[in-house]
Amino acid sequence: MNDQEFFIVHHALTINVEPLGPEVPLPTVERFESEIPTPFIVASEFSHLDSLTEQAKSELKNNSFSHVCQLLDTQNAKLNLLLTFMLSQQDNEGLRYKTTTFGASQFSYLADEALPVHSRVRAKLFLEYPAAAIYCYGVITHCEEDEQGYKITVRYELLREIDQDLLIKSALHQQQKLLRQRSLDRNK
Repeated sequence: MNDQEFFIVHHALTINVEPLGPEVPLPTVERFESEIPTPFIVASEFSHLDSLTEQAKSELKNNSFSHVCQLLDTQNAKLNLLLTFMLSQQDNEGLRYKTTTFGASQFSYLADEALPVHSRVRAKLFLEYPAAAIYCYGVITHCEEDEQGYKITVRYELLREIDQDLLIKSALHQQQKLLRQRSLDRNK
């Protein structure tokens, strides 16, 4: 994975972080992809299909098929509920944290205990929009103590490109929500 920089948003995503010992090597790409839980693969495919559905819906709306669009939205909502439930089964409460920031190149979270810089972690990130989950490996780049615990920053080391695209989409969505809220606050 290259060291591209992406913008970072302040948002609390549910994540699982599993520290790995120094004796645990980074898996090969093939091994990494075989480790990814099936619901995570399904979620990525759903998200990709959602973007194709959006294109089809815009064409249908232009031809006055609003009822068909409403049906597609309803079916999509049902599938997203089912997908969210499937992904929640992959959440390990003992490894659960909330991000303080995230983006397509790194994430940060608060923990009660420090982790050594340059150590590796295996992580799961549970996205709200699009409804998906990311399975990846990362390396600790910063660990600093503050009044709430330790702020730990993880740079992705093994991450599928399709999952990086989902992280970009999710970060953009959160940024748009923030901008809309600021606009509403200004208009009050």
